[in-house]
Amino acid sequence: MSALAASTADDGTIHLATVKVRSFKVPIVLGVVTVLLAALFLFVPRSGESTFRLRDASSAIALPDVVLNTALTTWVIVVLLALLTAYSAWLAWNYERTPLWLTVAFGSFGVFAFLVWAGAGGLVPVSSLLVGAVSLSVPLVFGALGGVIGERAGVVNVAIEGQFLLGAFSAALLSSITQNPFVGLIGAMIGGTLVAFVLAAFAIKYLVEQVIVGVVLNVLVTGLTGFLYGALLVPNETELNRPVVFERIKIPVLGDIPILGPVLFNQTFIVYLMFIAVAVVSWGLYRTRWGLRLRAVGEHPQAADTVGIRVNPTRFWNVSLAGAIAGIGGAYFTLVSVPQFGKEMTAGLGFIALAAVIFGRWDPIRASLAALLFGFVTNLQNLLTVLRTPIPSEFMLMLPYVVTILAVAGFAGQIKGPAAAGKPYIKG
Repeated sequence: MSALAASTADDGTIHLATVKVRSFKVPIVLGVVTVLLAALFLFVPRSGESTFRLRDASSAIALPDVVLNTALTTWVIVVLLALLTAYSAWLAWNYERTPLWLTVAFGSFGVFAFLVWAGAGGLVPVSSLLVGAVSLSVPLVFGALGGVIGERAGVVNVAIEGQFLLGAFSAALLSSITQNPFVGLIGAMIGGTLVAFVLAAFAIKYLVEQVIVGVVLNVLVTGLTGFLYGALLVPNETELNRPVVFERIKIPVLGDIPILGPVLFNQTFIVYLMFIAVAVVSWGLYRTRWGLRLRAVGEHPQAADTVGIRVNPTRFWNVSLAGAIAGIGGAYFTLVSVPQFGKEMTAGLGFIALAAVIFGRWDPIRASLAALLFGFVTNLQNLLTVLRTPIPSEFMLMLPYVVTILAVAGFAGQIKGPAAAGKPYIKG
């Protein structure tokens, strides 16, 4: 990184010069991960062979299994990780940033080395692992998109959990009544919008502390859906809590692509909608007038007001839009994952989605990738249980939270949210 420094000459002229500063944060992170993996492979060695199954039962193209020597493969990858870390340190020493490709390559090789170690003497179903990761991350992606839009508009959307819950409840109820999952999906969007509407009203109009309103709304919706579940759905379970779910839609030809085909092109309607939502929100946020105004009211509302942008109405409607998107994530619980509503079935995933927003630096694509990381690690925990690895499966559930804490603390780089997020705007 670099900074500007000013110096004054004898004749009084001010000269600006660039002062370069070395930053070793990324090399330190990569080095710590390399050392931890090396220590794991050294002190908890696993012998034998690791088998990776690449084919999928739904794919027309069958690929042979890949069998690797566990000890040899893991140590070769550790050496490769050490070389990548050394290259990152060399770049930092020369005042250069670590490129994104190096970080992605390091993470991919690190995960692969861990899978080789964990799969010693067992079978790692690659397609099933990736399909499960995508499935578990779908509600998180929608919640993260809602969080990004809300905070970019200047309102901290802590009520994602409540939007999930009411969306899941509305989807199950309406889909059961109408026997149409699309009606349930629309109901979920309305449910998420209602929660966001209340959040926006108190935070924007009545200037109540946004975090407090969000927490209260989560508790309120949890109690409300729990009451309605016991009073309405349980006595009429067959009529009101048997929603028609979305079936998988396999895209011809593309769905038969090995490995990626089942992951990307043999999914339900909501998953395809997720792909579209990420692309549209990312494009709209940076390439349209809507995105420009949204970012303006979240970064500098006074400046936005001076050029004619109505700050509070813009915030209000965008927070409502964020709630509708998060409501789609709630619909996934009852229209795809579990075809029935249950009390507190979201299990705090709304707060994980909020963590993905921070970890993704308030960017739609990065936040979605962070949500995919949570989904992958959660599914990996299930695989570790099957493979009976020496590492407790609960440890893997801790990993995304530890990474997020390190990122928020600035260990992996300084993270700054929208300047006016959480700050009500009072027109002077």
